Amino acid sequence: MTPYTQLDAWIDDHFDEQVRFLQELIRVPTDTPPGHNAPHAERTAELLQAMGIEAERHPVPAAEVQAAGLQSITNLIVRHRYGAGGKTIALNAHGDVVPPGEGWTHAPYGGEIENGKLYGRASAVSKCDFSTFTFAMRALEAVCKPTKGSIELLFTYDEEFGGEVGPAWLLQHQLTQPDLMIAAGFSYQVITAHNGCLQLEVTVHGQMAHAAIPESGVDALQAAVQILSVLYAQNTLYKSISSKVQGINHPYLNVGLISGGTNTNVVPGTVSFKLDRRMIPEENATEVEANLRQLILDTAATLPGIRVDIKRMLLAHAMQPLPGNQPLVDAIQQHGKAIFGEAIPALGTPLYTDVRLFAQAGIPGVIYGAGPRTVLESHAKRADERLELEDLRRATKVIARSLHDLLS
Repeated sequence: MTPYTQLDAWIDDHFDEQVRFLQELIRVPTDTPPGHNAPHAERTAELLQAMGIEAERHPVPAAEVQAAGLQSITNLIVRHRYGAGGKTIALNAHGDVVPPGEGWTHAPYGGEIENGKLYGRASAVSKCDFSTFTFAMRALEAVCKPTKGSIELLFTYDEEFGGEVGPAWLLQHQLTQPDLMIAAGFSYQVITAHNGCLQLEVTVHGQMAHAAIPESGVDALQAAVQILSVLYAQNTLYKSISSKVQGINHPYLNVGLISGGTNTNVVPGTVSFKLDRRMIPEENATEVEANLRQLILDTAATLPGIRVDIKRMLLAHAMQPLPGNQPLVDAIQQHGKAIFGEAIPALGTPLYTDVRLFAQAGIPGVIYGAGPRTVLESHAKRADERLELEDLRRATKVIARSLHDLLS
């Protein structure tokens, strides 16, 4: 047997244990918001310890967590050093998730299995890769333990809010400085680039008035509608801008939340909306934000009695592929094809992730893990999020084989 087939066999022999580990991770909620995620880190550390794996606990100070809009975060690091020389490879997955919402036919935190699928929030994004990365490392050490280099498992908890008190915090405090990194992803592509994201909160101020005498006020909702019309027209124009990165099409804008007014019989004096502007890798984030702010301000200036406040909630830069990521791409593509029986393309994704933070620090990385071909298939951020267990099994084999190559 080759090391590869021995790794595969070990993963097959321990797969039931791997699935149970993932079920336990799903059963501890990590809804973000509100972001009270330290209990999940504690449970993860307990489960790892039961396997003989020690995890460093790195609690983020409460003031920093609260400033990020969250409640509690403890980031985990598992370090296994094998000898002098060689690469340090980090594998990062995030445990925070959006709240489950409505429409589930399976318990969001039940970890139920039906027809070969595991259901639950974070089953596909990305507690699954806590499992993938942990069992790939265990297989490697059991079958063909490296003699040099090291592996770091980074389990963080604020990807939904941008990663500033997750990976960024670990990097800032020099708690991790890997040579290469792999972040949680899906099984059928290796992602080398992704979009950036700008999120703004726009508050439109008018003047409240009684609905019986509306002329005595200034309707903030009508003004907001006009501003939104301009933004949606701009969104149509974005379709004419094309990215050269395979897998990424064009920029786009979404308004996801609107609130305002005080009662049905009152002219609304204040209306707020939150927008999400996705930026392709070729765009300059500073210019995008400046242009969008100016568009909103110019439109408001044409509306008598209206003023607007614009607050940035998030600025996540696009991930650009770094030249040093080729060994990662080559290993994953080679073993992905062997395990899945089909080519694993290297491309970009319109999502944004906290992997960009490693790229910004000059650390080459890719996105690869357990999951289907598309986000839509996974039901991520929707009801009945699910993971094909065979994708989990096969992705774990791909990661274990790739780690063997990278550390040999």
